[in-house]
Amino acid sequence: MQTFLWLAVLIAAVVGMEWGADQIADPLRKLRQQWGITQAAGAALVALATASPEALINTISAVRGSEDIGLGNMLGSNILSVPGIITVAYIASRMSSNCKDKDHKSKDRQSSTDNDKSHQDQSSSNGNQGRDSLLRLEPQAFSTQAVPYVLIVVLAAVLTIPKPWRGLQPIDGGIMLCAYITFVVNAIIQGRTKGEEVEWEKKGIALAIGGAVVLATSAFLAVTATENLATELKISEAIAGLFITSTMSILPELFATWHLAKDGQESTAATAVCADNTLTITLGLFPLAMIWLPVKPEEFKLFCVNMAAVVLFAVLAATLMYRGSEKYSFSIKDVLILCGTYVVYVAAVLFGVLKVFS
Repeated sequence: MQTFLWLAVLIAAVVGMEWGADQIADPLRKLRQQWGITQAAGAALVALATASPEALINTISAVRGSEDIGLGNMLGSNILSVPGIITVAYIASRMSSNCKDKDHKSKDRQSSTDNDKSHQDQSSSNGNQGRDSLLRLEPQAFSTQAVPYVLIVVLAAVLTIPKPWRGLQPIDGGIMLCAYITFVVNAIIQGRTKGEEVEWEKKGIALAIGGAVVLATSAFLAVTATENLATELKISEAIAGLFITSTMSILPELFATWHLAKDGQESTAATAVCADNTLTITLGLFPLAMIWLPVKPEEFKLFCVNMAAVVLFAVLAATLMYRGSEKYSFSIKDVLILCGTYVVYVAAVLFGVLKVFS
């Protein structure tokens, strides 16, 4: 009974985090438009809201002495979010494209007979667009999001795995903080265009402030619920953070990705995974590093496998984005490769590392 109670608390916390992150994201999107930052580069700015649940969970877990939850959450969310967000963005963009294609065809049928030929050509063109099964990205997304993310996760692995400095120390947090600042500045500089006039409303600002309060409260409840679930299920806090908290904490990102892709912002939706994960593994790592978090000997193998998976998914996503069916895009084949790789990863952790049936 206690297990279901704490699971309900965790779900409620996720709903609160989703609402809070969404309220904070709206002003950041307006700021992106006002500053004239492209969709691809602007994802780094919007990530301050969409990836804030993971960063807050890590901070609260460090303060409460449940740092293993934060570490597991950081690794797990960086792994699951890559196939998760790209898959959701792909499905949403295809659904949006199909709806637009049907609307075009409906309008063509109602057109006058004098323009039948020209409208048939347009219908054929729209049909080709509907059959175009690619999730297209802005070319800038590769240089401003994908490549920096790969470099940052490799840096995280170098800072945490080698034996002489294994684990997280304050200097690691400082280095990762500098890496994130560099990432954001690079994205903004490369993505600057002509700004737009944006109308700021007091209601929106008030909702953003309220969203921040709800987000912080919900993150606290998420950590508390995870602590109790780990006790009830008799699993370590690292495992609970890796598979339970991380899965729940990326749900707000998936919701945001769905809405963005449906609204035609496919590039922002898909590349947000790089921006969100960059924030998670830099700002999210910072509070854990401040408390000198060691990697326990009994969990070193699990840590290495998951850090390797973080690097693998970052490299794989960047490679597919650049060298897929068409440059700077994802196809259904790419989506299946990412999802299949995640299934292999889960099997490797459960049966190879944790040996659940041994």
